Amino acid sequence: MIQAAKFWDGIAAKYAKSAIRDPEGYQFTLDRTRSYLGAQDKVLEIGAGTGTTALELAPSVGHVTITDISPEMIRIGKAKAEEQGISNVSFQVADATLGDVTGPYDAILAHNVLHLVDDLPSALARIHDLLVPGGVFISKTFCKPVRRGPWFYYAMRLALPLMQLVGKAPYVAIMRVDELEAQLIAQGFRIVESGNFPARELRRYIVARR
Repeated sequence: MIQAAKFWDGIAAKYAKSAIRDPEGYQFTLDRTRSYLGAQDKVLEIGAGTGTTALELAPSVGHVTITDISPEMIRIGKAKAEEQGISNVSFQVADATLGDVTGPYDAILAHNVLHLVDDLPSALARIHDLLVPGGVFISKTFCKPVRRGPWFYYAMRLALPLMQLVGKAPYVAIMRVDELEAQLIAQGFRIVESGNFPARELRRYIVARR
């Protein structure tokens, strides 16, 4: 956990200032996610970074617990919540094992994080345990292209081992969509929605119900 936390701490300030690359696609998936949430729901977001998505969703729910492995990401997120006047949120430093996180939750979110988890089956099992019966797990995950992918995917795959060697990239395990969905089903989830928005996006949006 210490190495990963150190990596994300180091890029937290830059990450906080980075613009959303596809605002239209982000808004679409944000609206899809909001459609599964109720006004009184308790929500947990894993690997929330500086909390941008969680803070967008907070007015639509009862309470959001925002977690990230990086203390610096959490520090910036707290400052953002205070600046925006959002009070129905709490922050906790935690990795994907969620060892010190207590539930239950009506919904758990994991945006752009599952491909960074080194023990995904254990993380998914823990997520399942923290959800109420019928609760939803909503994720968006970078996955392998089904057919020929965009050039940047192959460039990234070539560069990634060297970047990891010199500490410029974290652990990454990129799966096919069917592999990811099989892991969810193996942990007892029922998939209710799955798609790429837009269609050529390499990040798979999945809604799974306990």
